[in-house]
Parts: sequence; structure tokens; C-alpha cells
Amino acid sequence: MQTRRGNRKRALLTGMAAVAAVGLLAGCTSDGSEGEEAATDQGTTAEENEASGDTVVIGWSGPEADHGWLGAINTGALNAADSFGDVELRQAEGTNDANQQIAAVEQFINEGVDAIVLLPTDGAALTPVALEAMEAGIPVVNVDRKFSDSNASRITILGDNYGMGVSAGEYICEQVADIDDPIIGEIAGIDSLPLTQDRTDGFNDALSECGLDVDARVAADFTVAGGEQATTQLLSANDHFDAIWNHDDDQGVGVLAAINSAGRDEFFLVGGAGSKNMMDEIQTGESVMQATVIYPSTQAADGIALARLLAQEKTLSDLVTPSVPYRIVLDAPVVTAENVEQYYDLAFES
Repeated sequence: MQTRRGNRKRALLTGMAAVAAVGLLAGCTSDGSEGEEAATDQGTTAEENEASGDTVVIGWSGPEADHGWLGAINTGALNAADSFGDVELRQAEGTNDANQQIAAVEQFINEGVDAIVLLPTDGAALTPVALEAMEAGIPVVNVDRKFSDSNASRITILGDNYGMGVSAGEYICEQVADIDDPIIGEIAGIDSLPLTQDRTDGFNDALSECGLDVDARVAADFTVAGGEQATTQLLSANDHFDAIWNHDDDQGVGVLAAINSAGRDEFFLVGGAGSKNMMDEIQTGESVMQATVIYPSTQAADGIALARLLAQEKTLSDLVTPSVPYRIVLDAPVVTAENVEQYYDLAFES
């Protein structure tokens, strides 16, 4: 069976081959000699990007850090700014009020910052003020929640919500391959959010490729209390599961509490986002928690680094094309006991 991940891997390898070919061409002149001058036309180098340049002022605004993932997003942005000697970060107070966030961005515009990194509490609501910043010549880096107009940002950097569902579904397919008619459960986040819908779509598509579907599904609200309540409901209504996917590790604390309270252990649990709590459970080998799918809490940190490159008119050094991409979608790998150490240092506390 050829999976979507297999297709993505082939596409990546094809792209790498193309880059390698272009690199070989760039390294030679028509007479076969090395073309040092040609290489200098490929944008800024890694050394040039690392070197301190003119100080740039970056405005950062995100939602209130009211759960672990958003707390890690905020900490990552601050740490990334501190790591650069040529970045002055101006941080707006975190808020879940779109109007307050709009006011914060307007202040950044009035102050004439060099770039803005914005994780909007509501992508559509923040689109007009982001457009205003772009029209004022201030590049905007849109993190995690998309604006409704692509012109509202110079870069959009996203986690892969659909890919999370695909990763979870493919992993479960592999693990239950020897079980006749396995029973699959799903504990979603907030159903009205596009990100939840994307995760569910990816999960359903991956399961369908191995002939499975979701037998029972509930939605929570990304909180511990919501996760516990939804899971209690799911387990009460169903006396057997072989595997359950929980979309979010923050609500996963409540999910595990409900599972332990019910004394259920006939299934394995796959989480979502990649918290330290869940990775600790995976490492013990004594929990129903068997894996989690990464949704990077490093997106704002990446946004700060990219905003600095834009403000200093630099490029991504690993690209042959001398540019910074307009859209970056990060990977959604599955963390298991076999590879948990690789991801642990980037995990967040729920």
C-alpha cells in the first residue's frame, strides 16, 4: 500500500536531487572550472546569516498563554530573540481578545518596527491590520493560524494539522494490522475550528487507505477538564477499543485521568502536539500512551528567525534560490519509545 507519506518522501527526494543538480551546475563554469563568482549570487551564506548585523526591531504578538502549547510558543519566541545579538523584541501582552491584539499591532505599526511576528487569536479578524502593516512596508510573519488574505503576510509558517491526522492514522494502521476488525476511537479538539476539522480529515483519509474507519468519536475543548469529561463519555458508551487518537496533549492530561479512573487498558493511545508529560508516559512503557504526533511549539521561534532575515534583507542559506519562502509547513512526525529522545528537548510542559 502506497501511503501519502510515501508520496511526500518521494517528492522530497526528487526535490533534493534537483537541488543537488543545480548545485553542481552552479559550481562549474562553461570551461569546467570552479565558478566561485557564480556561488556568490546564491544569496547570503550560513555564516553571513549567523553574523550580527544592523539591529532590527521585531514586534511579537500572540494569544494568552493559557495552556502548555501556547506557553511554549511564547517562551520560544522570547528565547529566539535573546539568541540574536541584533534583535530588539517588543512583546505585546498575550490576549484572546481580537480587538486588543489589533490595537497591539497598530501600535507596532505606529512605532515603525522592522518586522512583526503574529500568531492571531483569530486569523480573519487580524487580517485587516496585518494588511495595514504590509502596506506600511513592515513584513509580517503569520504563525500557526492563517490570515484570510495571503497578502496580509510575507511569510506564513504553519504546523501541519492535516498531516497530524495522516501521521496518527498511518501509525494506528501499522499497529493494528494483525487485529481483525479493530475498534478505533477519536477524541478531537474544538469541532468548530478548521484545525480540528483538518486533523480529523487527515485521520479519516489515512485510516481509509488501510480499510479502517473511526467507530466512535467525541470532541473536547483543548482543556484538561474538557478532555476528562469527553473521554469519560466515550468510554462509558463503548466497552472496547483497540486504539484511540487524542488530538491534543494538553487535554490529554484529562484524557489519561479518565482512562485511569475507568480502569481501561485494552487499547493504546496516540496523542497530539508533543508534550513532555506524554513523552514521559511513552518512556515508561507502562501506560496506554504509546505515541504522540508532533505539532511544533517552535513555530514562533522560527518566525522570529525568519523575521530577522527579512528585516536584514538576508535569505535562507540552504536554498539555491536566493530567497525566503512565502509559506513553510512543518512536519508532523510520530514520537514513540524508539525515537522519543530525539524530540524530548523540544517538548512542552502541559
